[in-house]
Amino acid sequence: MTILRIVLGDQLSHDLTSLSDIDKDNDVVLMCEVKTEATYVKHHKKKIAFLFSAMRHFAQELEEKGVRVHYTAYDDPDNAGSFTGEVERAIQNYSPEKIIITEASEYRVLKETQTWENSFSLAVEIRADRRFLCSHRYFNQWADGRKQLRMEYFYRQMRKDYKILMDNMDGDKPEGGEWNYDAKNRQPPKANMVIPTTYNATKDAITEEVCQLVSKAFPDHFGDLEPFYFAVTRDQALDALKMFIDERLEQFGDYQDAMLEGEPWMYHSHIAFYINCGLLNPLEVIEQAELAYRVGAAPLNAVEGFIRQILGWREYVRGIYWLKMPDYATGNFLEAKNPLPPLYWGKETRMNCLSQCVKETKENAYAHHIQRLMVLGNFALLAGLNPEEVNEWYLLVYADAFEWVELPNVTGMVLFADGGALGSKPYAAGGAYINKMSNYCKGCQYKVSKKNGPDACPFNYLYWDFFIRNTDKLTGNPRLNMVYGGLKKMNKEKKQLIEADASSFMKRLNNGDVV
Repeated sequence: MTILRIVLGDQLSHDLTSLSDIDKDNDVVLMCEVKTEATYVKHHKKKIAFLFSAMRHFAQELEEKGVRVHYTAYDDPDNAGSFTGEVERAIQNYSPEKIIITEASEYRVLKETQTWENSFSLAVEIRADRRFLCSHRYFNQWADGRKQLRMEYFYRQMRKDYKILMDNMDGDKPEGGEWNYDAKNRQPPKANMVIPTTYNATKDAITEEVCQLVSKAFPDHFGDLEPFYFAVTRDQALDALKMFIDERLEQFGDYQDAMLEGEPWMYHSHIAFYINCGLLNPLEVIEQAELAYRVGAAPLNAVEGFIRQILGWREYVRGIYWLKMPDYATGNFLEAKNPLPPLYWGKETRMNCLSQCVKETKENAYAHHIQRLMVLGNFALLAGLNPEEVNEWYLLVYADAFEWVELPNVTGMVLFADGGALGSKPYAAGGAYINKMSNYCKGCQYKVSKKNGPDACPFNYLYWDFFIRNTDKLTGNPRLNMVYGGLKKMNKEKKQLIEADASSFMKRLNNGDVV
């Protein structure tokens, strides 16, 4: 009996559930580079090259293990252009008696796979994705009956379940006596910091061929293709993980929120690319970080902060995504309607912080979480940019972005478009925050110390204008009492200046002027 086993582009793991009982003598693994996935949003060139190369390397590894692989390259003249079309071709070629696939990570792809049984009159077995540490059922049970779904409480439960960073004397108590050391992880950058280089893979023949394909097939997609340096195999991804643990984890906690011009990588891990496509397993990453703490190679605040990003935040946003979809994708609680401005695609702007973050995104298909949240996202929030356009931008520009992780982060964390289902308040900030956590303001044409006028940092008046125009929707939020208390004390003239500056700025922004 031949079984057609399908491996998607973000499922590049040898312990994938759909491969667990493969019969090498009879079964066929289908992998395909399809137009619908590469272009449903115009993904960053480097992102496409990374995934195509990783897929081809994974297929080669399967073949070296004796697995029969049907691999369709993007430029194959017979490529049907979609998952469904390629499955139909494989059925015609191999006449399988059954299809097995691990559950797709994205809602739209799962819905497509769920149509195959009827479309092809063939049994389709959709298996759970065990690479995630929290099942849909477990998250739904945790969420049931809760008025607020806060990550911190979910994270604590996951720590207990997996016995990660727990006190050896008592399995219910966290290591060091605290669950969260975030308060210690907000150090601003220091002068003359020496930032270790990130992992840089050498391109082999497969990756070189893929880069040539991407250059030819996707010339109008955003982003720089070269230089290309991502890991594209599990061995390389493990090397990237080791480099982070050995060279940057120790300082990650203190400086995880810091930003420096010309230093896109800082002390971050840069391995979300590899976890999200399957080259690394999240639990092995967590265990390596915890081991570094246990042997004294990294402090608790750094290790806890890093583990929280994976065991807490990553699993939590996935849970929110599947709990709330499909309605979650259309959330627009604040009724934001302004179009995404050209500066997000690299058009000149006088705002140095935005210019730097967009430039690094274009170059690397990467920006670290504070750049994404508190610069690029903060501006999108304050400027009232359309959530649909902002979500599409984040999804296409970052190599680690798949909808299950991108959508809750942007709709919930960045834009508060879900009305507080994910975050307890909008993450809005004025220029002072960016000035504290970066050196961007020193090279800016605006003055962060000025609150109003043509030379004032736009974040300063946009911040207050955001809360003024959203008073009806936000004034009852207990975490914003201080903000609205400040607004009540503000005189009428000051409010008028804020609204006038914001109106003038937004008019220029929407007209496509340099701002």
